[in-house]
Amino acid sequence: MHMDRKTRLVIVGNGIASLKLLEELDLAAFDITVAGAEPEPAYNRVLLSSLLAGDSAVDEVRFHPRAWYDARGIDLRTGDPATALRPARREVVLQSGARLTYDRLVLATGSDAIRLPIAGAGLRGVTTFRDLADVRALQAVAAGTRAVVIGGGLLGIEAAYGLIRRGLDVTLVHLMPTLMERQLDTTAAAMLRTALEAKGIRVLLSAETEKIEGSAGVMSAVILKDGRRLPAELLVMAVGTRPATQLAATGGLDIGRGIKVDDKLETNWPQVYALGECAEHRGQWYGLVEPAHDQARVLARYLSGRPARYEGSLLSTSLKVSGVPVYSIGDFEGREAETITFHDEGSGCYRKLVIRDGRLAGAVLFGDTSDALWYRELITSGKPIRNVRAWLPFGRAYAEAV
Repeated sequence: MHMDRKTRLVIVGNGIASLKLLEELDLAAFDITVAGAEPEPAYNRVLLSSLLAGDSAVDEVRFHPRAWYDARGIDLRTGDPATALRPARREVVLQSGARLTYDRLVLATGSDAIRLPIAGAGLRGVTTFRDLADVRALQAVAAGTRAVVIGGGLLGIEAAYGLIRRGLDVTLVHLMPTLMERQLDTTAAAMLRTALEAKGIRVLLSAETEKIEGSAGVMSAVILKDGRRLPAELLVMAVGTRPATQLAATGGLDIGRGIKVDDKLETNWPQVYALGECAEHRGQWYGLVEPAHDQARVLARYLSGRPARYEGSLLSTSLKVSGVPVYSIGDFEGREAETITFHDEGSGCYRKLVIRDGRLAGAVLFGDTSDALWYRELITSGKPIRNVRAWLPFGRAYAEAV
């Protein structure tokens, strides 16, 4: 490679991970092309539920206008998804027929909403909750419409809350016996259910969907495995996402659950990298924003020729938009560990702290999450909590006053 030529960097995907990489890179060293499948530049998916609920405007959801990319010399191509990867030729083919050649390629293709393979899933009125187009479609649904949301994880709860705020009649159906079972213990999950029901959302747990009924191509009801029939004109599937690996597969990349990467975030093809929700690192797949940011920081350093390694991320989850503050981090279940719990039923406040080897290992907060960052710092620093243990459940202000 001639020293006077900039490194041609092609980034496929224009979501949160892709944008963070652009913000972290020394742009002057690269000739950058970004290809995104969606028609608009990157926006904040985390705020989609807030947008649906009417708590945010569409301008608050967008990150940067096109002018931001233009001013930095980035060739942004939207609405033109990549369809084929030819790493032996260092080439990416877009739907439009355009061929992008690269020196280094980054796949930031994100993840796709899972659509349950049940009878009637193709009827009109059945949708997912994943992108701006989904939100716009849901915003057009009339108040009073009967809606069923399948999925009692983060996304499903946020969708249900957004719809109830829009004046729809909402039933939330979840396969598991507790809500957000991957992030909350049973006490916090029960409190969350009560809080959602207080907002008017019907919550059905341990409920599995059998099929969707309809006529003339339009849905009319959701039928559960136990025979219950839920009349509805709208069904939102919010049962999770899966890494978007189809493009990587066309290029013969190693794929497990996601595109497999090493500590440099490099795939089995040299100079081809993956990050964010499409990537799998050390057997772990993260469907969250913070790990994508961590990975983007590492990859930006590495691509710029500085030493960098990604060694995994500490997982934390916040439920902000449902008007119910919930936060969990790390080893929140605390099997065979010491736990400290604080539960004030009157104020609806609950805290569970998990301690291993004299250090904080995980936490669940419900009702008051103001100390979330302090608990996070204690976990990441690995400092012994001996001196603050007695005050730990009451938060930073108490612990530091002692």
